[in-house]
Amino acid sequence: MINVDPPTGNYPASGGSSTHNIVSESDSRLAFKVKSSNNNDYRVRPVYGFVDAKGKAQLVINRSDGPAKEDKIVIQYAEVPAEETDPMAPFKAGAQQGEVIVKLTAA
Repeated sequence: MINVDPPTGNYPASGGSSTHNIVSESDSRLAFKVKSSNNNDYRVRPVYGFVDAKGKAQLVINRSDGPAKEDKIVIQYAEVPAEETDPMAPFKAGAQQGEVIVKLTAA
């Protein structure tokens, strides 16, 4: 399981940026994939990545100028072996184990 800290993002409609930590509660290494409900106004880095067991990975969310509204990103995750080098591999294989939703608000 993963958590996101902070668990929400708030931005001015004129644009902004926030940094979040993807925090693993798992005893295993995890791969993650980030999906957005609004790819026109939001960009995330990285889209794919790894989180070590009980570790953290940084996620940067950038909001461009656009209409005020609520959106979300979904962080999907899957357990991977220590030797895995491609964070996309488990998702191509349909191995998703769970997901966390991060609410984004632009006002």
